[in-house]
Amino acid sequence: MSMPLQGAALEAAITASLATLKATFGDTAPEVAVVLGSGWSGAVEQLQDQQHLPYAQLPAFPQPKVEGHVAEITVGRVGQQRVVMLRGRAHTYESGDCTGMAGAIRSLKAWGVKLLLLTNASGSLRSHLPPGSLMMISDHINAPQRSPLTGLPGNDRFTDMSTAYDVELRQQAVKVAQTHNLVLGQGVYVWAVGPQFETPAEIRMFSAWGADAVGMSTVPETILARHAGLRVGGLALITNMAAGLSDEALTHALTLQQAKASGDRAAAFLGQLLASLATMESLRA
Repeated sequence: MSMPLQGAALEAAITASLATLKATFGDTAPEVAVVLGSGWSGAVEQLQDQQHLPYAQLPAFPQPKVEGHVAEITVGRVGQQRVVMLRGRAHTYESGDCTGMAGAIRSLKAWGVKLLLLTNASGSLRSHLPPGSLMMISDHINAPQRSPLTGLPGNDRFTDMSTAYDVELRQQAVKVAQTHNLVLGQGVYVWAVGPQFETPAEIRMFSAWGADAVGMSTVPETILARHAGLRVGGLALITNMAAGLSDEALTHALTLQQAKASGDRAAAFLGQLLASLATMESLRA
């Protein structure tokens, strides 16, 4: 994967991407955007009146090379809620740069998107979150203490992260889960850069810090989105117990296998949640 764009090149790419988004889908953006992580791709089937656009036509968007990620956006409706889904993300471990999603997120904000819902596949640090569980992210830990805002000018780079994950959205997710008799966990997500999996000692440390799930994405995107002024939600699909908590050897193939096994249920819940957002008046304010 090539290095992410920066400076004037990034600004030009965002301007070009915004023009393409408007030309393809119209000037009025969906209120909600979703980044589909591993195991969540089936959520695209929830969309009605689908329109597709490859990342290759959007110069501010990344070109992910990780298995299981499709470099495309899809726009459609879930019930009365219009949604844009991003089928693929840039990971820090691909280039060493944690700003890979900056262009995509800023393009969505410029278009008029208000809420970014981030999904991922995660390892569990807690016995009450076995593989197959869904967890709404209530907060995160930036374990490597790397920021995609490093080097940016202006005082807005000092972004408040005290309520990074939207409280109203989390409450809405709980209501939807209860309505459909689904067990939905809530917990703290810890970001590890990867691509290697964590050691048992690292998992014990993360557990002591208060983390409930671990993964290799989401946190840089949350920081970028909050800096851009977007509301943020996070949903984790638990695909495995973290290192040292089971006898299973951790591989990317295992993550994809477990994600596929639980993906239909995850996608169904995501569709139900998205449909319910049509009742959130704050998204239309």
